[in-house]
Amino acid sequence: MKFDIGGMLEQVQKMQSEMETVKEGLKQRVVTAESGAGMVTATVTGANQLVELKISKELINPEEIQMLEDLVIAAVNKALQEAQEMINQEMNKLTGMLPNIPGLNLNL
Repeated sequence: MKFDIGGMLEQVQKMQSEMETVKEGLKQRVVTAESGAGMVTATVTGANQLVELKISKELINPEEIQMLEDLVIAAVNKALQEAQEMINQEMNKLTGMLPNIPGLNLNL
């Protein structure tokens, strides 16, 4: 059986091009997560950028700043985690059929 390194490199280059296309598409997608039973919501992009943060008026109390800060942190972290899961799912669609080749870095 002959090993076709040229064909394999061509496939890897094609996959890298497809990955860049997917990464660009992910930048346009958003996920929203909440904390405090929906009193704080955070929306992030597939590029892990916070693009929107909403805080319910009921939470805005100068004497409860620590609780508000905790809820904001929780909502943002959850949204970032969901964005990363979305990214991983999209990338796995492309890389799932690749053989495990030591030293091959596809910059995922």
